[in-house]
Amino acid sequence: MQDLQVFSDSVSERFGASYLRRLNGLGFLICVGGLGFAYYAQFYLRLEPCPLCIFQRLALLVVGLVFLAAALHNPRGWGAKVYGLLLGLGAGIGASIAARQIWLQHLPPDEVPRCGPSLDYMLEAFPLTETIREVLTGSGECAKVDLLLGVSMPVWTLLLFVGVGVVGVVGNWRLRRS
Repeated sequence: MQDLQVFSDSVSERFGASYLRRLNGLGFLICVGGLGFAYYAQFYLRLEPCPLCIFQRLALLVVGLVFLAAALHNPRGWGAKVYGLLLGLGAGIGASIAARQIWLQHLPPDEVPRCGPSLDYMLEAFPLTETIREVLTGSGECAKVDLLLGVSMPVWTLLLFVGVGVVGVVGNWRLRRS
C-alpha cells in the first residue's frame, strides 16, 4: 500500500494537475466513444436497444459529463475527491444495470419475464417512477443476446463501466494535486 502512495506522489509531482485534467479528459473521450459505438450498433448494425440498454446509455452519458466537468473544472483537494465519488456512483449504477441485463440473458427461456410495452409507451402512459421500476425489473426483450466478438453487449458495457469507474475514482481520489 505504501508503494502505491509513493508511486502516486511521484506521478503527482511529475505531472501535477495537468495529469488529472488529461485523465478526466480521456475518461470523457472513452465515454463518448462508447456512446458513439452504441449509436453505430443501433443505426448501422441495426441492433435495436432494449430499455435496459437505453438506461445504460444514460448512465454512460452521466459518467461522461462528470468526467468532462472534472476536466474543465480541474479542482484541487476535496473537489477532486467529490468528482471521484460522483464518477464511482455513476459507473456503479451503470454497472448494476448492465449486470441486471446479463442476469436476464442467462435465465432459462421459460423463466425470462414477459416482454412489456415499449419504453416510449411507458414514458407516455406511466409516471416516471413506475416506468423506471418496470424497466429495471426487466422484460423479455432485454434477455435477447447480441454478440460482439463472441461476448454479449451488456458484458462489454459492464467492463466499460468498471474500467472508467476505477480510473475515475482512483485517479481523482488518490493522486494529490500540487
